Amino acid sequence: MFNLPIPIRFAFGIGVSRIKSLKNHEFEAVINEFINLRSELHLKAMITIINQTNSIFNQYLAEIRDQQVQQDSMRFRKNLERMGEIIAYEISKKLSYETKQIQTPLGIADESVPLDVPVITSVLRAGLPVHQGIMNIFDNSPNGFITTNRNHDKDGTFSINIEYISCPDIKNKVLIIADAMIASGLTMALTYRALIDKGSPKHTHIISLIASKEGLNYLRKKLPSQKVSIWLGAIDDELTAKSYIVPGLGDAGDLAFGAKTIIT
Repeated sequence: MFNLPIPIRFAFGIGVSRIKSLKNHEFEAVINEFINLRSELHLKAMITIINQTNSIFNQYLAEIRDQQVQQDSMRFRKNLERMGEIIAYEISKKLSYETKQIQTPLGIADESVPLDVPVITSVLRAGLPVHQGIMNIFDNSPNGFITTNRNHDKDGTFSINIEYISCPDIKNKVLIIADAMIASGLTMALTYRALIDKGSPKHTHIISLIASKEGLNYLRKKLPSQKVSIWLGAIDDELTAKSYIVPGLGDAGDLAFGAKTIIT
């Protein structure tokens, strides 16, 4: 217990005499270390990575990555949907609940049921199968949709713009934002900001099946950790100059709905 780092001892009121004996600059260093530790704990609390725990989810993840299985677009879409269902189930554990008396044919049963009815939103088009999976779990939820556009410049760089938002009221609601993948993190960060401009949600859950480390770090810097939870199927290490995740799975939208030939 007494071998704990000073920030931990400080947090729990242990080692007070040691804290008092510190010089000003030493005390400031301890405070900064404690703040950094607390911030790191908040960041860990906001991120859940599903494939770090063995479950059937990992089978679906393996299949959406497998280039042979990808040739079956219906199976690809179905696996995205299944993965959306599993993450939605995990999110359901974080909602507020109340006890209700339910009349059965034989008596009264006390059951704990959700108070929150999440608003489900997704980024088109790759997010649609994931959205369907979430909606299968929260089947009385209102729904919203976002479209974005990527503009490529001659130097190889690109910018992302929000084109269209259709969304119900999200003020003081639990908000879910789904997309199949998070590459650079720009699209998700822009989507989040565009939505909260329409109203301040009670809490936001961001869902993505595969994210790059770079994209995740970008979101950690841009999103408020106490008001946002991030749910990821897996994290991949590499992001190419064209914002493709490696090993990733390719273009989720094309694999689900067919290759794009016309983009306007």
